Amino acid sequence: MSSVSMEYVIALYVRLSIEDSKVDSLSIQSQLALLHSYADDMEIPHARVEEFIDNGHSGTNFERPAVQELLDRVRAGEIHCILVKDFSRFGRNMIEVGYFMERVFPVFGVRFISVEDAFDSAQHQGDTGGIGMAVKYLISEFYSRDMSVKTRTAKYVKMKRGEYQSVVCPYGYQKGADGRMEIDEETAPNVRLIFQMALDGHDAHQIAEELFQKGVITPGEFKASKGKHYHDVSRCRGIWQRTTILRILSDERYAGTYVMGKRKVREIGGRSLHLKDENEWFKIPDHHPPIIEKSIYEQVQAKLLHFKSIKKKIHQYPLRGKVFCGCCEHAMGRIPAKKPYFICRYTSVDSMSPCHGMRILETELEGLIYEILLKQAGIILNIDSLSVAGGLDVQLAEQTEYQSRIRRCQTEKRLLYERFLLKEIDKDSYLEQKSVCDKELNHLKQAHSALSAEISQKQMDNDTKSQLKSIASDITETEGLTETLVNVLIERISVFPENQIKIEWKIKDFCMEIS
Repeated sequence: MSSVSMEYVIALYVRLSIEDSKVDSLSIQSQLALLHSYADDMEIPHARVEEFIDNGHSGTNFERPAVQELLDRVRAGEIHCILVKDFSRFGRNMIEVGYFMERVFPVFGVRFISVEDAFDSAQHQGDTGGIGMAVKYLISEFYSRDMSVKTRTAKYVKMKRGEYQSVVCPYGYQKGADGRMEIDEETAPNVRLIFQMALDGHDAHQIAEELFQKGVITPGEFKASKGKHYHDVSRCRGIWQRTTILRILSDERYAGTYVMGKRKVREIGGRSLHLKDENEWFKIPDHHPPIIEKSIYEQVQAKLLHFKSIKKKIHQYPLRGKVFCGCCEHAMGRIPAKKPYFICRYTSVDSMSPCHGMRILETELEGLIYEILLKQAGIILNIDSLSVAGGLDVQLAEQTEYQSRIRRCQTEKRLLYERFLLKEIDKDSYLEQKSVCDKELNHLKQAHSALSAEISQKQMDNDTKSQLKSIASDITETEGLTETLVNVLIERISVFPENQIKIEWKIKDFCMEIS
């Protein structure tokens, strides 16, 4: 191989799926050790080795973060060689892998090496290694699909036998020494309280209020207290949500019936799930000790019809999805009354919270925001600095002049070399004059690069300023807040007590003159 004058980047791609983790030779460390050793043996000057690791991802598709990053770097011309342990590490789909090896990598001049398959694209001009490699692809792909089917079948068999599969137990239960569900006496009384209150006619809000007053922490907070950080509970503050209460009340597992197989993947090897029809679920009666009696569960289900929210038609309004409580940081609900208003319902059970019962009329909030928009629009339309940046035409002319000088210098360098070949000048003269030419060329390129960067920034600034002026003009021509203006300008609105608001802008420069 010829010497490489620029830095040569070798990418080590490593993938480990959940099934692969059981095989020591496929571990992340083992793959990296093999690839680093191979890269060292290549002895390529000025080479830099980078690692790309997908841990826990299937090879049946390319929806993997590290491989996507790798391919982006390839398209940017920043990768020169890719090393993998074997073809299956890069991917198990024959068509997709073949596409990259035959179409993408050759275009960008990327060398692809599969160490254990003894494949090096430098030895194969535009093909994937013939029938031998094709057979390896097929074996790898069929192995993946076969394993996926077998794994799913084995899981369903265990479901039918009543063997517990889920890692996380529902609130009120824990895993016993034999891996089966058993009642957690620390949280089960809370589940019984929830069902009893529902049986007595209390709605989900009243149940949540009672749990808060008793100081019962939420299921997420309880799991976090046990070191199981499945969710962000930083904003829970011990306040139960109505949806959590209803989910517990409708869960048949609390009556001893286990339900599994509610969802399935859309395709073998994929991760996308969808809910199956209830008649396809696996229901196993008397699977585990019940926390509540079956008769109580059934009575509560009859009452649940009164607790559940009726699906209403979704109304569009300018501030939809934008209004949040500035105190507890939860979304504020919109109440479509005669005079619609936004209210913080999250702390409705906490009378000591600063945002308890906090509300603001929709018309008042829209008026406050529109007033701010109008003031800012006036500022933007009256600032001279928002006109097209001066001197850009001069800089563009300078850029063109630099490009001409660079071309002339390159021509001089080529002619100098031709004179040397024709022996019109000796080697020492050639090297001396070439050195002067290289120095001048390097200076011109650096100056051109710096000027181009400055021009590019000015052009972007001008585009932004033109956009701001256009938006400001639109604001002054409207008679009030519109959904279009909100979606273009506003990311989030935080409401505080006494109708104080804070706006997070999508276009940061829009509020540059407002403190």
